[in-house]
Amino acid sequence: QQQSKRQEILSALLPTISKELRRKGMTQQRLWEEYIAKHPQGYRNSQFKAYLSQYLNRRSLTMHFEHKAGDKVFIDYAGKPLYITDPETGEHIPVQVFLGVLGCSQYTYMEVTLTQKQEDFIESCRRMLEYYGGVPRAIVPDNLKSAVQKGSKYSPVINETFESFAEHYSTSILPTRPRQPREKSLVEGAVKLVYQRIYIHLQNKIFFSLEGLNEAIRTLLLSYNERALRGEESRREQFEQLERESLQALPALPYQLMKVKISTVMKNTHICLAEDKHYYSVPHQFIGKKVKVLHNDDRVEIFYRYHRIAQHKRDRRKHKYTTCADHLAVSQRYVSSWSYDYFVGEGNRISREVGDYLAALMETKPHAEQGYKSCAGILHLAKKAGTSRLIQACKRAAEYGIYTYPIIEDILSKNLDTLSPAEEQLDDTALTPPHHNIRGKEYYS
Repeated sequence: QQQSKRQEILSALLPTISKELRRKGMTQQRLWEEYIAKHPQGYRNSQFKAYLSQYLNRRSLTMHFEHKAGDKVFIDYAGKPLYITDPETGEHIPVQVFLGVLGCSQYTYMEVTLTQKQEDFIESCRRMLEYYGGVPRAIVPDNLKSAVQKGSKYSPVINETFESFAEHYSTSILPTRPRQPREKSLVEGAVKLVYQRIYIHLQNKIFFSLEGLNEAIRTLLLSYNERALRGEESRREQFEQLERESLQALPALPYQLMKVKISTVMKNTHICLAEDKHYYSVPHQFIGKKVKVLHNDDRVEIFYRYHRIAQHKRDRRKHKYTTCADHLAVSQRYVSSWSYDYFVGEGNRISREVGDYLAALMETKPHAEQGYKSCAGILHLAKKAGTSRLIQACKRAAEYGIYTYPIIEDILSKNLDTLSPAEEQLDDTALTPPHHNIRGKEYYS
């Protein structure tokens, strides 16, 4: 009798337990712990799980068991098209039927577009997520051309634009594996149901636009999602109770479709976005490679053989560079750190005279960057001649009023930094005194 009583109690609880099992993070172990806490004389763990498994199989809820709330949405196009009519010619134009089904609640989205091409596909996915009011952790497409560049059982190649879309919504793309019908059975089942419960109400009606047909679909879809599932709650009720709270929040701004162009990585490890005449870096190992550049108002993403190798915030300043230091070779990283402040700082580390000299050198140039190589060369002379001699050479060159790399090099090579001004005047090897009408080699540096 005690066995019968325990079984009666558990049987009454199983519908609620199976429903709770679909919640995010819920496990059979946790459900048993909650059950045994309320019913200390109840079944032990192994018996509890055995009865639960039997119940799930008997109720044909295996798929529900597998799909956690907020985990996946399954998408596909129906095989049978619907039609709109050209109001001028009377031509019947086939349109594509896009479907999305949330795994846990089976809450369904449906709309029509003219094509299955990239733009229509991405926009359908965007509207689907907005319809749900949130984002599942993964989108599961069949191997659609607009979603999957190359199908594979182990390593599918995702279309670049769809990958960009997924990143914007902080979700993942998990294509169904070829020849694995069970992985797409949920959406295929939904297709059969919409044939029976939505198509049948549309096939004898005439629609002159996509908007008109989609409006009719929305009304029928509302009824479809309200319909009870095998005597239980409706799709909408299960969505509200189980799934809505488990979805991730939508981003502040919707996804913008990206333009695509092909570019070749230049020797300086950058590509040029011709539309803005702005340059963006890619990892140096891709120099000379042809890459695919995707861009919209906010972002620039660069792909090589379907793998994203770089992404940047879009910058519309002409003839400027957006550079990630990690993309550069070691030698390039050193050069990329050059600036007016960098060279003045490096000079001041030797002495104030060297820092002042380098600052004055850069200030003589129309653009400070024109003096960077000269400054680097002068600092390098400290390794050859020593810092004490470089300090004296900078003092002597400043007295001449000449701010170039060659003058410092000449002073050091002729040891003028070791001579007093009087001794220099007596030295036949001394530099020719500067004169504004005499153009020495330093003029051309």
